[in-house]
Amino acid sequence: KGRSAIASAAYRSGEKLFDDQEGRHYFYARSVIPESFILTPKNAPEWASDREKLWNEVERKDRRANSRYAKEFNVALPVELSEDEQKELLTKYVQENFVDQGMVADVAIHRDHQDNPHAHVMLTNRPFNPDGTWGIKSKKQYILDENGNKMYTGTSKYPKSRKILMVDWD
Repeated sequence: KGRSAIASAAYRSGEKLFDDQEGRHYFYARSVIPESFILTPKNAPEWASDREKLWNEVERKDRRANSRYAKEFNVALPVELSEDEQKELLTKYVQENFVDQGMVADVAIHRDHQDNPHAHVMLTNRPFNPDGTWGIKSKKQYILDENGNKMYTGTSKYPKSRKILMVDWD
């Protein structure tokens, strides 16, 4: 929706984060500071564990006007569990279902209301290559005719193509 990933991460984590692109800090005061942490896949570089660096790099890498910087979901945590058990359950779920698939997960547990413990999880959309550099999200595949030549539509100077996702995270 055109929002800054840094602003979203600052709001959810309760941290003061600097947005390199906008040249400003984001901070949202909270009466109860969320418990936040970042889970990274094995091949992620060290800087991916730093919230400010992570989301600034995400925004730097994806500069198109319609870029999608992150996915986010909320999780209600069972009130029957202790805080440690809630965190352990959440961490295991996020690790197995997202981080082990190659995503970086920025997790913030909110306990502002005793009867509504919940977590916000922001996930990266782009994988890391084995060498720790950003991978590609998708590639373009040209549609070919029976002779192997690129096909065109009417007067278009651009050949027909389709988007091929490199990861199946949607």
